Amino acid sequence: MTSDNDRRRGLLARLRGRPVARSRGRRRLGAAVRLAAALMLAGGAYTVFAPGVQAQDNPPLSAAANEGKALFDVSCVTCHGRNAQGVEGRGPSLIGVGSAAVEFQVSSGRMPMARQEAQAQRKPPQFTDEQARQLGQYIQELGGGPQLPEGNLREGANLATGGELFRINCSQCHAFGAGGGALSSGKFAPSLKPASDRQIYAAMLSGPQNMPVFGDNQITPEQKADIIAYIQETLKHDQDQGGFNLGRYGPSTEGLAAFLVGIVALVFTSLWIAGKS
Repeated sequence: MTSDNDRRRGLLARLRGRPVARSRGRRRLGAAVRLAAALMLAGGAYTVFAPGVQAQDNPPLSAAANEGKALFDVSCVTCHGRNAQGVEGRGPSLIGVGSAAVEFQVSSGRMPMARQEAQAQRKPPQFTDEQARQLGQYIQELGGGPQLPEGNLREGANLATGGELFRINCSQCHAFGAGGGALSSGKFAPSLKPASDRQIYAAMLSGPQNMPVFGDNQITPEQKADIIAYIQETLKHDQDQGGFNLGRYGPSTEGLAAFLVGIVALVFTSLWIAGKS
């Protein structure tokens, strides 16, 4: 009797458990269906609205940038690519370099390059200053980056402070007289004599060739104005009160002059005295 009762109870328990298992399965199936529907709805919404978002992320170019793009498509696209993303073996990407770098390279005639060299040489520019700014504006709106401030770049500058900053940060490469100097691997620090205010400021922001970048955290805009003023108003107009400047290349030319002139003169003087005695 006990076994028959146990069998009946087990059968009733199994019968009672079936609806519970079925209801759980139905809930799980319903949750899966709702999740799939939500994913499909989200995908459809993204497909509908994605073009509008992309259009907002790529606003139309300004008038100056459009002019720059026209110049770029004619003169720069061969080396830097149609979207300024660079061409392997020809030219680097310009995305993110900023208008300051473009204006420096183009206005100083370093770009376009005549041939691949260890360092781009300064030469007569192929574009006007206005065209250089338009090219820079196009690259600026493509990918951002450092750009030059507007207005007088050395207004209210302090020449004494500029001289101190120049001797600390610039003279090691450009020499104390800003005449330039040799570097390694066929490179060199160019003379600053033909450089304009904007070119000097742009070089500090972009760090062309072997030059380090002097951002506003390293040298503030006010200090940059001091350095530019010192170069333009002191070094370029120094009258060399001590006499012949020997090219302003520093101790190397001074030592050579001392050897060739001073030592040789002393030797001949000694020989003349010996002959007279």
